[in-house]
Amino acid sequence: MQVIETLAEGLKREIKVVIPAKDMETQLNERLQDAKGRVRINGFRPGKVPFAHLKKMYGKSIMAELVNEIIRDRPSTILSERGEKSATQPEVAMTEDQAEAEKILAAEADFEFTLSYEVIPAIELKDASGIAVTREVVEIDASEVDEQILKIAESARSYETKKGKAADGDRVTIDYLGKVDGEPFDGGKDEDAELVIGSNRFIPGFEEQLIGLKAGDEKVITVTFPTEYPAANLAGKEATFDINVKDVAAPAEVEINDDLAKKLGLESADKLREIVRGQIESQYGSVTRQKVKRQILDQLDEMYKFDTPERLVDAEFENIWRQINTDLQQSGKTFADEDTTEEAAREEYRKLAERRVRLGLVLSEIGEKAGVQVSDDEMQRSLYEQLRQFPGQEKQILEYFQKTPGAAASLRAPIFEEKVVDHLLSEIKVTDKTVSKDELMAEDEEGSDTEAKKAAPKKKAAAKAEAAEGEDAAPKKKAPAKKKAAEGDAE
Repeated sequence: MQVIETLAEGLKREIKVVIPAKDMETQLNERLQDAKGRVRINGFRPGKVPFAHLKKMYGKSIMAELVNEIIRDRPSTILSERGEKSATQPEVAMTEDQAEAEKILAAEADFEFTLSYEVIPAIELKDASGIAVTREVVEIDASEVDEQILKIAESARSYETKKGKAADGDRVTIDYLGKVDGEPFDGGKDEDAELVIGSNRFIPGFEEQLIGLKAGDEKVITVTFPTEYPAANLAGKEATFDINVKDVAAPAEVEINDDLAKKLGLESADKLREIVRGQIESQYGSVTRQKVKRQILDQLDEMYKFDTPERLVDAEFENIWRQINTDLQQSGKTFADEDTTEEAAREEYRKLAERRVRLGLVLSEIGEKAGVQVSDDEMQRSLYEQLRQFPGQEKQILEYFQKTPGAAASLRAPIFEEKVVDHLLSEIKVTDKTVSKDELMAEDEEGSDTEAKKAAPKKKAAAKAEAAEGEDAAPKKKAPAKKKAAEGDAE
């Protein structure tokens, strides 16, 4: 086998591989001999089929299998022998001429094919001890725990049917039908819907118009959907709702005691406080972690400057760009609405894609040199979390990860990255700083990807684009649901 380098330009490589016809014929004959004792052909006893007849019957099909095996297996061997790692699966090109292909299958012509790929650049790791980060820490006040528990208590509050008119804070049970320009719209109808007046669950102006109604009343109310409403077909539109009030119930007093805890599946109010404090600590800890990680990534980005494989950047950019356009479509906005142009946005998000690829390669190299491993147990836990997110679709999700090439890598990659960050935290300088809740949760105006943030869309799309790098905005805090309270999970 001859391996001839025909292109070495930057990270791009092209290799021509030539396997002489004699070598192909030798391998073919070996396989035919191996098959001779196993094939069954009418008119011949087992193992007595003449070799020439066997070759005539099965030569081309076996040679085709041999060609496919070479195409599948040889590229990795060739790269390994060259001491190279391909950034993506190498592209294989071979003759498309039918007559030439027939000669190859008949072992009458050399088998030639070309490999095109980009190499992963060699990365010389630098001393990470010079990296310094500030870890923001919030001291949780008892009043914040009590405030959160109060929200839980209010969500678990009982209501008693009352006679008379609905007031602010009452729970009404209604049937409603929404219309725009006199026509019902999707998602605008419900029956026996329970709504606490003042909860602000519905669009502005809806709940206030229920005040003063009593069971049995019917009313048509008029509201205007916000201009930022997610459904573009409703954003900014005036709508009417036909309301039928079926019940009005007054709230019972809220008490934080052992009875409340037992209602939530816990043994005592102290246990409830312990769990809620743990939830808050976990929420703040997650934000702290992301801010520390952002600082580490920013400094690594300054430390390492090298060309990135174009195909990896293209793939990363397409993922970002797909999300950007999905968000724009869902919001009904354009790049002009976000004070930019598509061309400018493409340029900035291309820079973000290059940064992500470069940092990904650096973290991979650091992790490899440090011996970072992802265990089977960690992979199983990650898969379990995926299954939890799609109840009722567990079978399909499992099949996806079992049958889709690269799917398992999508589970491994974030685990590996976080373990590399943990490794770096053991080597760099970390200074703790006590801050207020507002300071911690405030978005870092000086944070990474500053230039990318200047490109539009600046809001939801940019946040989602950054989230894949672990640089998402702080999560909003919500009260835990009843069932989750016992597990210490935030809703």
